[in-house]
Amino acid sequence: MKTKTTKLLLALGAALALGSGAVQARDLSVVSWGGAYQDAQKEVYFKPFIEKTKVKMVDESWDGGIGVLRAKMQGGANNWDVVQVESEELALGCEEGLFEKVDWAKLGGKDKFLKDAVSDCGVGAIVYNFVLAYDGDKFKDGPKSWKDFWDVKKFPGKRALRKGPKTNLEIALLADGVAPADVYKTLATPAGVDRAFNKLSQLKPSLIWWEKGSQPPQMLASGEAVMVSAYNGRIAAANKTDKKNFRMSWNGSLYTVDSWVIMKGSPNKAQAEQFLAFASDPANQKNLPTQIPYGVTHNAATALVDKAVLPDLPTNPANLKVSLYLSDKFWLENLDKLNQRFNAWLAK
Repeated sequence: MKTKTTKLLLALGAALALGSGAVQARDLSVVSWGGAYQDAQKEVYFKPFIEKTKVKMVDESWDGGIGVLRAKMQGGANNWDVVQVESEELALGCEEGLFEKVDWAKLGGKDKFLKDAVSDCGVGAIVYNFVLAYDGDKFKDGPKSWKDFWDVKKFPGKRALRKGPKTNLEIALLADGVAPADVYKTLATPAGVDRAFNKLSQLKPSLIWWEKGSQPPQMLASGEAVMVSAYNGRIAAANKTDKKNFRMSWNGSLYTVDSWVIMKGSPNKAQAEQFLAFASDPANQKNLPTQIPYGVTHNAATALVDKAVLPDLPTNPANLKVSLYLSDKFWLENLDKLNQRFNAWLAK
């Protein structure tokens, strides 16, 4: 006769077996940023991957935030396998054990990729810039720098910035005359942070905020804002798809790398690794910039990209030369406290 304990263990085992089978039966889920960018990914990566591998896959979108990933993992109901993340989400999530470690041997080795695209837990997906953008139909001779962004007399109207301190403190200091090479040295001091917030305060009556990458081109199109900070690819996509005359200034733009990660304990790890290999293949990466002009991360891919789109890429040397790398190190160390300060400043 089975004891109560034995019966309980058997029941638990059966439940776990059933649960495990149910979880593993779900489709591979790939999560990115939505909008024009994800539309491009569908054509370049998602559809061809499904056709080639016959892996069942669904794609979703999100707006970012390490808290979202923590909640999924801590709640025990994570339903995401592959997620595209920003640099600080990558570093924090890797440190906290939210992601699987990358098997670089399956991708041909770390040396095949841009230095900034390589980490223990992530594979670089794109290089992109936060640029100053405006409607060329509204301003024939438009703003050429962040200093101009602050000039409400010459360029009247609302401005839109991404909601949060990241990028905006750098932009404020550049507008205030700090040399790009000195931006993070300045922000490393309390006086430098005060200077950035004081500069933002000067513009506050003319500021509105965006949270999704799809919003800046929409704000320009509707006239809600006359100039914006924006992802370079979203502006280019609006020009291409909606026949807009939006223009960008690369001067003082901020560039960074987004990465693919695999969520820890994914039941679809093998398929997720297949997807990473497919999306990292230079033969596939080369097709992304013609759809949306973001830089690619495999060293061999840039040479294969259509030469007609190279001038619009963040990885174009002329654009890189006048851009500032968005410091992962600074934001990892300071994001929480500067988020608190930004939210308090915003509420005033």
